[in-house]
Amino acid sequence: MFGRLLWKLLRSNRGRLAVALVAVISGAAVVSALLTVELDVSRKLTQEFRLLGPNIIISAKNADQTASLPGQAGAGSAMPAELPLDQSVLGSQTANVEAAAPFFFTVAHISGTPVVTAGTWLDQLPKLNPTWRIQGDWIASRDDETQCLIGRNVAQQFAIASGGEISLDYNGNHGSFRVAGLIDSGAAEDDQIFLSLPSAWKLTGEGNHATVWQLNVAGTGAGIANYSAGLAGAFPQYDVRPVHAITDAEGGLLSRTRLLVFSMVVLILALTALCVLATMAALATERRADVGLMKALGGTITRIVGLFLAELGVLGAVGGLVGCAVGMALAEWMGRRVFGTAVAPRWEIFPLTIGLMVVVAMAGALPLQALGKVKPAVILRGE
Repeated sequence: MFGRLLWKLLRSNRGRLAVALVAVISGAAVVSALLTVELDVSRKLTQEFRLLGPNIIISAKNADQTASLPGQAGAGSAMPAELPLDQSVLGSQTANVEAAAPFFFTVAHISGTPVVTAGTWLDQLPKLNPTWRIQGDWIASRDDETQCLIGRNVAQQFAIASGGEISLDYNGNHGSFRVAGLIDSGAAEDDQIFLSLPSAWKLTGEGNHATVWQLNVAGTGAGIANYSAGLAGAFPQYDVRPVHAITDAEGGLLSRTRLLVFSMVVLILALTALCVLATMAALATERRADVGLMKALGGTITRIVGLFLAELGVLGAVGGLVGCAVGMALAEWMGRRVFGTAVAPRWEIFPLTIGLMVVVAMAGALPLQALGKVKPAVILRGE
């Protein structure tokens, strides 16, 4: 009986219910599209910020300031060439190290002209700096002692091409290397030469230490900050610093984007609730006679209100489901036209949006309070 009455309610007053249904579908479409774009764009922004290069620097606490900056040489104190980065923050779920490498900076000479050399793990360079362009080939072996990479400014200064040979001198020690590739970074690295750590140690006569460590850590700004704090606790003898120009910009942009999206979602939900409320207020007035008759036949106000609430629940669920489907298409369009990238569907948005629409539709229950005051005798007399 309850189901038959509910079906009759849904079929009657179809004009007004259609208005409320369109409002719910529109609200659900916009809400689901905004949430989908926000979740996917946040992930894409995080990935894009990881392309900017190392975001955590580890150096000795008494090292020169220049030694702790990516791409700068300095006479930093000795640090080990191996750090247990995985074990130091064991259990961290908010960030993970995508690339890490020690750097040993020094100044060698080419034909009497000083040039900055950086001994490092050569296989980590493209992972640490994904935006670097290279003419030639990356070096796949971490400890290759026969090849090097040079910056484009060094190549132009000494007229060296990819595949050529280069000779370095450091206080009487000599080393010859084949140039595997020319690096174009657009930064200070264009004036440097990158060797393997064993090659740099052999050239300088020093060994088994580094000037700084550079890390490229994936995760949100807060996750990177937590990871950095974990490293600082694990290595109190070193200075662990996130590159704030990257992490702060990422955190600020993501926070503003999230605030804008959630503000719009709240506004859309409020407008949808007002539309449903206005529609149900008009329906409540029209249904006074039906409520009076149901009361005269022995129906309790609890059963009657439950019937109308079920109607609102069906309205919210159907509108939310249809709106989510429309919202996915809208999110795809917004991603390509506004952000210039495809937006991946987020299926967890479906239950969230449907639940929100059911809650919003329940705002239409407020006018039902007046139905509790309906007197059957008055209705039956036609007053």
